[in-house]
Amino acid sequence: MKNIFTSRRLVIGVIVVIATIGVITLGAKAHNSQEEPSLPARVVSDVSGWTSKIVNAPLKLVHGGYDSLDKLTDTYQENERLTKKVDDLAQTKVQLQVLQQENRALKDQLKIGDTLTDYKVVNAVVTSRSPSNWQSQLILDKGTNAGLKKGLSVMGSGGLIGRITEVNTTNAKVELLSDNNQIADRFAIRIQNGAGESVDGIITNFNQSDNLIVMGQITSDVSVKKGDLVTTSGLGGVTPAGLYVGKVERVGSDNYGLSKKIYIKPATNFNNIPVVSVAIP
Repeated sequence: MKNIFTSRRLVIGVIVVIATIGVITLGAKAHNSQEEPSLPARVVSDVSGWTSKIVNAPLKLVHGGYDSLDKLTDTYQENERLTKKVDDLAQTKVQLQVLQQENRALKDQLKIGDTLTDYKVVNAVVTSRSPSNWQSQLILDKGTNAGLKKGLSVMGSGGLIGRITEVNTTNAKVELLSDNNQIADRFAIRIQNGAGESVDGIITNFNQSDNLIVMGQITSDVSVKKGDLVTTSGLGGVTPAGLYVGKVERVGSDNYGLSKKIYIKPATNFNNIPVVSVAIP
């Protein structure tokens, strides 16, 4: 077998080792010296810098590839989670459609007309929202031409956000639940606890410091707890039943301790409402 340790290769190896030791020694002296390094030392330093860049380039490439692979893995996992959520939503939608068909069939069989849960939806885009009344109202791009009327309930992406207070041919004004100046047309809402018992009341005002809806005029002593779901009851006349409002955050009382107040975390972020759905009974 051919000997790889030939005299020529051995000499080259020794030279490389000596040069490396020289570079290290000169670099150390230049670092410790207060004077400007000599020309040979600068040349050696430059050569060392170029060599370092050449060696580090593949390492950076490998490190960058590892980071990209790690990000790709995270993206894949996130895609898997979102796909599962989409599948769950699709299944829920199918179940809802089946229940709606069964509900219509039972109503026809029992000769029951429209109920408090029957409504259709008109979607609209928010075209205007003044900074001066950001928490009070917004303007929609639909009006009487789309079947909108004063008093109809309006929902955001998560749930109920307010009511139409003014309507024209091509636009409509919505008064939000976060408007504390509103003194009329309060929504009748209902809380369903874990035991299936209900508590009725109305939305009396909005706690802007805590971003919570306040429920008052409560008609029952039924116990509720944090996380119980809140929906419209439909007892107000115009508002359909079953519109999602939010979840119970806490239970308290008024300033005099005479009546119970229930604080509700709204289902929608009132600061970000690009599109809405209007419920038409």
